Amino acid sequence: MIPLFKVAMSRRVEAPVIETLYSGYIGQGSKVNEFEKVLGETFSNPRVLTTSAGTHALHLALRLSNIGPGDEVITTPLTCTATNMPILMQGADIVWADVNTDFNIDHVSVQEKITEKTKAIICMHWGGYPCDLSELRDISKRHKIPLIEDAAHSFLSNYKGSLIGECEYSDFTMFSFQAIKHLTTIDGGALFCKRDVDYQRGKLLRWYGINRESLRRDMRCEEEILEYGYKYHMNDICATIGLNNFELVDDNVEKCRDNALFYEKELEGVDGVTITQHKDDRLSSYWLFTIMVEDRTSFAYKMGSKGIHVSRVHERNDKHEFSKKFRCDLPKLDSFIDNMICIPVGWWVTKEDREYIIEEIKSGW
Repeated sequence: MIPLFKVAMSRRVEAPVIETLYSGYIGQGSKVNEFEKVLGETFSNPRVLTTSAGTHALHLALRLSNIGPGDEVITTPLTCTATNMPILMQGADIVWADVNTDFNIDHVSVQEKITEKTKAIICMHWGGYPCDLSELRDISKRHKIPLIEDAAHSFLSNYKGSLIGECEYSDFTMFSFQAIKHLTTIDGGALFCKRDVDYQRGKLLRWYGINRESLRRDMRCEEEILEYGYKYHMNDICATIGLNNFELVDDNVEKCRDNALFYEKELEGVDGVTITQHKDDRLSSYWLFTIMVEDRTSFAYKMGSKGIHVSRVHERNDKHEFSKKFRCDLPKLDSFIDNMICIPVGWWVTKEDREYIIEEIKSGW
């Protein structure tokens, strides 16, 4: 089976992990600091908070945006549920915006859903393909509400010359370092902040509200805690893994992009197949390569029978029971949801693999 996902783990990670494991300190320490420094330099944004999960980073973003009961957050239904669970964790209401055929949130729908209760917008870059950030930024500025990027799929994605993570267009950007992402720390995430005030407050909130940088006579006794927080910090073991996996990520993303370019060229004009992500002002990391196909069930059965793993990856969130009370009409999403599917595009897909995948698609289903 040619897999849809695979873990990218450096062969050099073992010795550094063992060294950290027996160093006498495995919590949030020097390795986390080093990892955050590397991330900050990579994205030209030093205001980075590593966390124990990408979901925790999103939750921090909502907390830093002062989201609470009675507030509304406009978001996309086409994503992992991890994007939207933190909204409910803050006691706020979900407002679904419709989705374009590039699988990203529709900025026109976002504008239509704005009310006096709207306190934030979350956009998720599907498969690594950036949303229409210029338009979303204009909406957020006009209504004075924060824009939060869910960049779980988007490590090294680029929008109009700016790396996703620089917060050029948004107030916060979240990355996931979960097992099968471009860069993995086994599990973990990061929150990039646009403003220093959010970064400084976030450092407190990710560790119970405690200022770990203050000088204390007794290291185990805290100063006054002004605001409650969480245990959302990354540890030195995960950070060590992330640091050593950095050597892989540039090459792996380039391989994904090369595979995607091959698919785009070879699938052009193929009956029953439509490719929609192709604007020239942005560059995807291609964590996913998503196409629309006629008779998706038959397509999936054919690919599976030929040893090619395909999947929708995520169910639309608005169909789940947990979000039942927020359901609304989403005509654009309805129009294509039954046709979308993802094919293997990752760094492990060889030239022979991708030629075989194209051959099987072209032979019909």
